[in-house]
Amino acid sequence: MNAVLPRFLKSAYRKEPIVSVLITMGMVDALIGGLDDSWSLFAFGLGIAGVTLGYKLWRFQQSRPLPEEEPVVQHYLPSRSSSPTLPMLSVTKKKPPL
Repeated sequence: MNAVLPRFLKSAYRKEPIVSVLITMGMVDALIGGLDDSWSLFAFGLGIAGVTLGYKLWRFQQSRPLPEEEPVVQHYLPSRSSSPTLPMLSVTKKKPPL
């Protein structure tokens, strides 16, 4: 479990650094405000974190997946050969020499 949290935080900060910083700042403000009985700082921190999470969810809903294009099939050989077909080979059974 200890190895999962740093990996998650690194990937979150790489993908959206501004959103991650705002959420971290809001949570730290809320923690400091809650421990020091400063309810205005606590409310400010929760407000910043909540608005940032709401913005992130709104952006997530706005991003629509791009329609998948059909893959282009590449043929390296023509479908029909321009040269005539080769005759069928027949296997003749020969008796081995004695």
